[in-house]
Amino acid sequence: MNIILLSGGSGKRLWPLSNDVRSKQFIKLFKGEDGQYESMVQRVYRQITAVDREARVTIATGRSQVSAIRNQLGDKVSVCVEPCRRDTFPAIALAAAYLHDVIGVDGKECVVVCPVDPYVGNEYYEAVKKLENLVEGDGAALTLLGIEPTWPSDRYGYIIPETAEAVSAVKEFKEKPDEETAQGYIDRGALWNAGVFAFRLDYLLDRAHSRIDFEHYQDMYEKYDTLEKISFDYAVAEKESSIQVMRFAGAWKDVGTWNMMAEVMTDTAKGNVIMDEACRNTNVINELDIPILCVGCKDMIVAASSDGILVADKEKSESIKPYVERLGDDIRYAEKSWGTYTVIDVQSNSLTIRVQLNRGSQMKYHSHERRDEVWTVVSGKGRVILDGAERTVYPGDVVQLAAGCKHTLIADTDISVIEVQVGAEISQADKRVFAL
Repeated sequence: MNIILLSGGSGKRLWPLSNDVRSKQFIKLFKGEDGQYESMVQRVYRQITAVDREARVTIATGRSQVSAIRNQLGDKVSVCVEPCRRDTFPAIALAAAYLHDVIGVDGKECVVVCPVDPYVGNEYYEAVKKLENLVEGDGAALTLLGIEPTWPSDRYGYIIPETAEAVSAVKEFKEKPDEETAQGYIDRGALWNAGVFAFRLDYLLDRAHSRIDFEHYQDMYEKYDTLEKISFDYAVAEKESSIQVMRFAGAWKDVGTWNMMAEVMTDTAKGNVIMDEACRNTNVINELDIPILCVGCKDMIVAASSDGILVADKEKSESIKPYVERLGDDIRYAEKSWGTYTVIDVQSNSLTIRVQLNRGSQMKYHSHERRDEVWTVVSGKGRVILDGAERTVYPGDVVQLAAGCKHTLIADTDISVIEVQVGAEISQADKRVFAL
């Protein structure tokens, strides 16, 4: 089974735990079979491979999420990187070309496209696997998975099937309606559009060539920023006459807001949290090193991270996005392929960061032209390379890095370092990467 997982999101609705680098699918609020916390993307990958051990998973995402994917999944998945955001049709088209031209997937093979972030049980991915059989059976050129609605939601689009059978031809699509209109759709047997599409790879490549002038994956990649912004539904699904939908009646939740996330979180509280006995229907997530005390809190979400602190009524938490947008784009926590960094202090001419590298990983060999850095090793053992010279470092060691010095850190064990950046102009753009 070939699966393309669409991983996007601006990180605004689950602030302050999510941001433009760490979207909701990377927040670790669930517990896996081993009792350890896992993120949505880790949970989804685990579920897919539990249903099909041979599944080939490719994640289509933007540049900002690649490091988090590698941090959490390593090399278990392939990653198709969008140079910029162009909506779901270009993203799927690019991923299809990537599967064919880079990975070598045969055009006759089935591909299933899924969002990366629904909260579901394994039966959902068992249903996704059944889509493969429907595609191979030549019943229709395009096969969708539709969710049987549990309430007349105004958040989702609707699929109107021809019949009430388990698999039916699609009659029409409906945009997100008001609740009264949604109830009318449901009375007609409508299904929520879950954004799950299955097809033969050649089918999608043909549709891509009909809308995009490209020769191969690299050609499309290079002209990606010129492509029309259009959804897969508009570009393909709503124009396809040979289309069917399979019903899914199992549990399915879109955890796009704190109110919905609170319903599926493993624990009511995570981190250094104390709640008194009077607290009711309240969830608290604390990623800071200081305690949070909640007394008599009812129907609330409290979330704290390096990016900020949220205190909200659960129902009102769905409305935080416009307020978060006022705060700007400063990101104080991010997962990298080698570990994590957390901003712990910001001054006019300095920035202090806690850097944690995972055992066996290393930073890129790089330099900065407009700032000096000082590294203090807090724990662990590693090696630094400064302008080609290597030395071993231990807890308590201090490393001075002058502007222009080429440097990297290699983690022989898990290692924690406090990095102080000093300069009149501190910018992420001030970085040159070199081969080592």
